[in-house]
Amino acid sequence: MYFYLILERKRGKTMLYYEWKKILVKKGTKMALLVLAAVLAATCYFAIHDVYYVDDNGEHVYGLPAISRLREMKKEWSGPLTEEVIEKVIAENRRINDTKEGRADDVQSSNIAYGWKLGFHDIYYLLMRSFCKFREADYYKPNSLMPEDARYFYGNRVRSLQEWLEEPEQEYRFDDEERAWLIGRYEAVETPFYYDYADGWKQLFAFASTVIMLMMLVLAFVCASIFSGEFQQKADAVFFSSCHGRGKAVAAKLGAAFLFVTVVYFVTVLLYSVIVLGILGADGADLPIQTNHVSWKSLYSLTNFQQYLLIVFGGYIGTLFFSLLTMLVSARTKSAVLAVIVPFFILFLPSFVGGADMFWVDKVLALMPDRLLDMKQCISYFYLYRVGGRIAGSLHILPGLYSLLSVLLFPVIYAVYRRMQVK
Repeated sequence: MYFYLILERKRGKTMLYYEWKKILVKKGTKMALLVLAAVLAATCYFAIHDVYYVDDNGEHVYGLPAISRLREMKKEWSGPLTEEVIEKVIAENRRINDTKEGRADDVQSSNIAYGWKLGFHDIYYLLMRSFCKFREADYYKPNSLMPEDARYFYGNRVRSLQEWLEEPEQEYRFDDEERAWLIGRYEAVETPFYYDYADGWKQLFAFASTVIMLMMLVLAFVCASIFSGEFQQKADAVFFSSCHGRGKAVAAKLGAAFLFVTVVYFVTVLLYSVIVLGILGADGADLPIQTNHVSWKSLYSLTNFQQYLLIVFGGYIGTLFFSLLTMLVSARTKSAVLAVIVPFFILFLPSFVGGADMFWVDKVLALMPDRLLDMKQCISYFYLYRVGGRIAGSLHILPGLYSLLSVLLFPVIYAVYRRMQVK
């Protein structure tokens, strides 16, 4: 019904067109979009500049030559990450450590030795994750390994989880069925992994949440004035007393806001993805996410590309929900300032109430909408819930939950605003 009202023609153009134009011509909107463009440019710069290569003199090299050389070095180790390859990595790491440069104490010599390891450095990090305890990360642990330790590489992943779940403090967090479910998910991940150069995806994921969170705040700022604007400009009496002021016009505002959020979100994400992957390369799209050491402990069998789709979709649902929630507060309170405070409050709430050593608090916070803006947390952390008698992770719940809530907010906002009283 709402879309029918929006698309009804008025003097050759839809009311949606006029509401869309009202959003774009505002100075606040233009400034917000400029800020978003600056944030996007800065984030792309840091994502790309973070990748470097160490030359034979121990100097750090950045830019396209460094990216090209680093890709060549890592491509030499591409292929199935079998026990034989792990043995070779451990042996090569020990050989470099035994060189004059590897034993030297000065920074330049250490950098030279470090540069020799860059080709297999991602695998070195996986060794660190595998041979350390579940909650530990000792960077120098792989230096103590022998080639024959390679046979424990994949088994350690499951074994470290089992040992962690048997710790006394985990007894109140997971019951026996949940422990078995977690172990089963770990064992279901196919091995051996396939390794390849994937710095493009690694950097894309590392800064994606920054882009999405800041974009959400920018869009919430713009959306906060869509409904309160009529009151701020003292035009509410004219707006609500007009023929379609409490019907088509309200629906047009909702449609314009939805269109604005959707277009800006996907254009921004597309630009970010094209720039980062275009420069760093999209190699490794089909690699399991566990080949990135930050996702080594993930219980989900996903590829880099599948994780990318989840991050994009989850970020969109979260951004849309925050924008609609902002508009609801704006419509109810007639204040853009109060409406803008809402997303900031929800974003920073976990900082105040989290970390209280109460697992149930963390489980509640894990279902807050801000987690959609950083889906890596859902993919990496162990927050389990019972849904219909079945065990599910937050990754299974959040997108569907907030998609439903976002759909429900449309008629709620429509009903609230069309009943506003004019003073």
